[in-house]
Amino acid sequence: MKTILNVIWLVLCGFWMFLGYLVAGVLLCITIIGIPFGLAAFRIGIYALWPFGYTVVDRRDAGAPSCVGNVLWLILAGWWLALGHITTGIALCLTIIGIPLGIANFKMLPVSLMPFGKEIVRTDQPFATR
Repeated sequence: MKTILNVIWLVLCGFWMFLGYLVAGVLLCITIIGIPFGLAAFRIGIYALWPFGYTVVDRRDAGAPSCVGNVLWLILAGWWLALGHITTGIALCLTIIGIPLGIANFKMLPVSLMPFGKEIVRTDQPFATR
């Protein structure tokens, strides 16, 4: 079932969300200071490309630098990427087959707004950390 949902997701909005994260990551990696933000955009972009079968968990070792990074991320890229998730989520919820995909899009909002201090893991190991 995850594979079917992922393929439908990829066709309807996953590829476009991935491109948005890819563009944001490349723009953020232009400066040396923006490289951690660009890497976070690439990590979330892969998650946005194939989201079913993965989940987001909090990292226990995240501290004050993650909080500062999240504030900067929100200003630099998070707001615009979250707007992309909101618009595609609303568009997907207009059809019956798109409702589960729209809900999945809304579930990606927290990680698109505040990615630092979070880790993307497989759903069969939601408490695993590196």
